[in-house]
Amino acid sequence: MKSPINLEFLRTTHALKIGAFFFISITFFYLGKHWSDGYQQLIFFTQDSDSDPNSNHEVSISPNFNKSFNVSSLIDHNDVEKVPEKTLTQPSPATQPPPETQPPPPPPAVDDSVEKFGIVNENGTMSEEFEVGSFDPEMVDDWVNETQVEKEGSESVTKFVIKKFGLCSRDMSEYIPCLDNVEAIKKLPSTEKGERFERHCPEEGKRLNLNCLVPAPKGYRAPIPWPKSRDEVWFSNVPHTRLVEDKGGQNWISRDKNKFKFPGGGTQFIHGANEYLDHIAKMIPEITFGRHIRVALDVGCGVASFGAYLLQRNVVTLSVAPKDVHENQIQFALERGVPAMVAAFATRRLLYPSQAFDLIHCSRCRINWTRDDGILLLEVNRMLRAGGYFVWAAQPVYKHEEVLEEQWEEMLNLTTRLCWKFLKKDGYIAVWQKPFDNSCYLNREAGTKPPLCDPSDDPDNVWYVDLKACISELPKNEYEAKVTDWPARLQTPPNRLQSIKLDAFTSRKELFKAESKYWNEIIAGYVRSMRWKKMALRNVMDMRAGFGGFAAALIAQKLDCWVMNVVPVSGSNTLPVIYDRGLIGVMHDWCEPFDTYPRTYDFLHAANLLSVEKKRCNVSSIMVEMDRILRPGGRVYIRDSLAIMDELQEIAKAIGWHTTLRDTAEGPHASYRILVCDKHLLRASKQ
Repeated sequence: MKSPINLEFLRTTHALKIGAFFFISITFFYLGKHWSDGYQQLIFFTQDSDSDPNSNHEVSISPNFNKSFNVSSLIDHNDVEKVPEKTLTQPSPATQPPPETQPPPPPPAVDDSVEKFGIVNENGTMSEEFEVGSFDPEMVDDWVNETQVEKEGSESVTKFVIKKFGLCSRDMSEYIPCLDNVEAIKKLPSTEKGERFERHCPEEGKRLNLNCLVPAPKGYRAPIPWPKSRDEVWFSNVPHTRLVEDKGGQNWISRDKNKFKFPGGGTQFIHGANEYLDHIAKMIPEITFGRHIRVALDVGCGVASFGAYLLQRNVVTLSVAPKDVHENQIQFALERGVPAMVAAFATRRLLYPSQAFDLIHCSRCRINWTRDDGILLLEVNRMLRAGGYFVWAAQPVYKHEEVLEEQWEEMLNLTTRLCWKFLKKDGYIAVWQKPFDNSCYLNREAGTKPPLCDPSDDPDNVWYVDLKACISELPKNEYEAKVTDWPARLQTPPNRLQSIKLDAFTSRKELFKAESKYWNEIIAGYVRSMRWKKMALRNVMDMRAGFGGFAAALIAQKLDCWVMNVVPVSGSNTLPVIYDRGLIGVMHDWCEPFDTYPRTYDFLHAANLLSVEKKRCNVSSIMVEMDRILRPGGRVYIRDSLAIMDELQEIAKAIGWHTTLRDTAEGPHASYRILVCDKHLLRASKQ
């Protein structure tokens, strides 16, 4: 009797709705799981697992290209928590302890329309009053200088073990491994051409960054924030008075109690950099700072006041100087928050691409440009963009002494043979312009020196490449020479994209646009949900920059910082594209230390880097090098494969970083994670 009733019930509308609900639920569960498992981030440059360095690189479009994602909403709903220690090999099921019973979660608070983020203090209280990356000198970590090795093991449990790194001695607080290698410098056959100022990295196994952490100087304080730091920095952070003693009368730098002050002057512009820049602009009206002139190089920069004052004119200037008798020039520049790097004109190419800079400036930079058939000025010519300007302010320009007048004539003769157009000399400044095409080079008399470089020479090949006394020929079709004026050039795919050696299956312009869109969405999400505009960001490094999309996104979000875009030698050389966009960067091999002073960057960004470099070198050495160049109070973002995160967390703890593991915007089932690391000031324990 009940069977007909049950059949009748199944025919009702109510029963049909219940069945449809279950069917839709199961369908969405299956699709969600299927799409989330193994879902990766947007990756453009990948390398075959084959260890052969000559193996081809592959480039492909991510499956999420041209798809829209609400990055903010995805990040908002991620749980942020401290990740406990993990093991590489988990206990077998037979030996696993039973799971602990967790108390039920507390009832939700009163509904709020805005989800808030905060930080949990030692008492477990959530606070919203904090700044990411801030550094309180009273809150330091005591660090015991000892090697701690945990030995836990059985047939069923194997723990991942990393040694705890000790602190180096205090006298190593400004150590730059590849520039302070005294042992290698002593073995040089000659130093007359400045060889001692170039890279001489310690041999594998003897490198400092495999052994200890570089400590901060006594009395180190949180850096003065930008823009105030342009004019003053703490004495205790760069405790050197040599420049004050040597250059105090030239308006470079002065000391006022516990601070260094920077009046904005230089040897050739003691009345201030602004007046000096106005002088150049009046001399050559075509030099429109912030439009046609966007990227500059300041050679022998002093404390980088030239570059510091160009920033307010929308010009980003890379200030370079060797680590010579004028000690700590670059350290002062970076402490001020001005883009700078240790580099020397000596026997090798600088680590920047051809046609990189719209303007190159030398004010009393103490370089003999005409020596060895003009080989140093030829390096300037290689890096100077077609139609770019060379500005020289030096005694031979304006002093009428026999020796100096001879030097001036030699300079005029050399620049004429380089086909540079002499524009004007006014007071103590002279300006030349590089040609736009090869017509002048091809019309020179036969045998004119310097000759054109061999067509097989790649002017963008710069890693440990010797200088060459030849002229780098401009592209025959001129497409590489032309870039859009700033700010449009930041988002315009440059013509030089076509010269990048990529094994691409699609248009390079599409790759460029996809990378830009990807980072724009991610950084916009960070700004909205993680309060990135509250971060103490000024000096930023992108350790695997690609086309520079990360740096461009920071500019689009109006974050007041600059980015050193690093292009690793292990991947495709995209550095020319970065400069064509109006950004700065450098070529580097992360198996070796970087050419900067300790504690010079606020933020390090490493996306899909360490899992790639792990095939080539020791990951712990890279992370200890990251610690060397990171300021106390600074932060590291490592976006990488979940497979490597256990190892990275253990290394970070051995360094003394405070770590948090976060999901990416793709969700908890993605195969990628973000490891966020905060660096505290470490002091030797009294124990």
